[in-house]
Amino acid sequence: MTPELEDLFAFLRFPSISTDSRHAGDVRDCAEWLVAKLSAMGLSATLHETARHPVVVAKNEHRADRRTVLIYGHYDVQPVDPLHLWTTPPFEPEIRDGKIWARGATDNKGQMLAHVLGVEKTLKESADLPVNLTFLFEGEEEIGSPNLAPFLESHRDLLKCDVIAISDTGMVAPGVPTLGYGLRGIACCEVILRGPARDLHSGLFGGAVANPATAIARLVASLHDEYGKVMIEGFYDDVRPLEAWEREMWAKVPGVSDADYLKVTGSGSLFGEEGYSSAERTWARPTAEVNGIGGGYQGEGSKTVLPAEAMAKFSFRLVPDQDPADILEKVKAHFEKHCPPGVSLLYLGGHDGKPYHCDPNGTFGLAAQRALRNAFDAEPVLIREGGSIPIVQAFRDILGADTLLLGLALADAQIHSPDENFPVENFEAGIRLNQALLQELAK
Repeated sequence: MTPELEDLFAFLRFPSISTDSRHAGDVRDCAEWLVAKLSAMGLSATLHETARHPVVVAKNEHRADRRTVLIYGHYDVQPVDPLHLWTTPPFEPEIRDGKIWARGATDNKGQMLAHVLGVEKTLKESADLPVNLTFLFEGEEEIGSPNLAPFLESHRDLLKCDVIAISDTGMVAPGVPTLGYGLRGIACCEVILRGPARDLHSGLFGGAVANPATAIARLVASLHDEYGKVMIEGFYDDVRPLEAWEREMWAKVPGVSDADYLKVTGSGSLFGEEGYSSAERTWARPTAEVNGIGGGYQGEGSKTVLPAEAMAKFSFRLVPDQDPADILEKVKAHFEKHCPPGVSLLYLGGHDGKPYHCDPNGTFGLAAQRALRNAFDAEPVLIREGGSIPIVQAFRDILGADTLLLGLALADAQIHSPDENFPVENFEAGIRLNQALLQELAK
């Protein structure tokens, strides 16, 4: 095994699950491992406390005659449930079929460490970097980065930069270098419907009082029409239309045809808003999704009860120029308007993040395209991302810098799911990409 892979395996062994307080010590240990690694490379590395998990900042010696590049990543990971669906233990990394299998392999430890190792390789080869470099690594991305924006506000001078680079997004297909110039935003919430004071016998009381489980199903169904269009009043008011050049370009992008979506998802058929391709729906159209729904008896066999309450969790992916706060107000109003009779509604807001969009053919975007071409020896494609990195728009708002999205993840990486994986060749390409990117941004 190469030294680079040994470093990645050591990094992946930390169960740095940010949402679970039982793993707070593991998250901190992971951050301290990063500080030690970065310091050993000759960078000035510091661990900064926040209200929850620490932020790691590392820098080379900055000079006034060089551009300053900030590279962001996150060292926290998603929970691993359901554990029984993993082929091998999630925090015992393994290489099979040319891929690294572990939680965090793609999201985001493999991608971010490729940048670290690219810098290490450059420093070994030339003893210096062509740019002023700042690494910014956080441990809360998977819970919405609640403490990172305040950290940016209070450390503007420390983090001042000309451009930001992130590898926490995807490639459209193996071997096809991909530059993302947009991200969907996100807004989350939860609804609890309460009916009787306690579970009731469904024979003695069914038909006489409202069933919260039935009510939650009706409320969920009110979100869409039969074709998948979101029925929340005003939901599409601020949506920026797709440009003609985007639709023309995306129609030629490999790996995102309807057949590709069916293969990757394992679905029997596709479904979504009429008038748009699958790529357009996921990259540039807003959505309303149910992430969890429950109520009543969940065990084996029957228990004939009318449940006292039922719940559902929702996420709304947003596009330019939608505002998460505005959308959540409209969502709340919709739920209150459509709440079935006989139950009370408790609305709970969740985390959110703004959508992001930039010009892929600006000075830094063209530099990124050259770096991708160099690292992969292929022509890059330009896309928007369906996922969300809430802090990216905050980078622009607070630091005044745009972000280059240099994805290395493949569609079958199974991020957030069992058997997460990352191709070894993409990890190695990420190291080359970092070296090429810093050279191109320095020009």
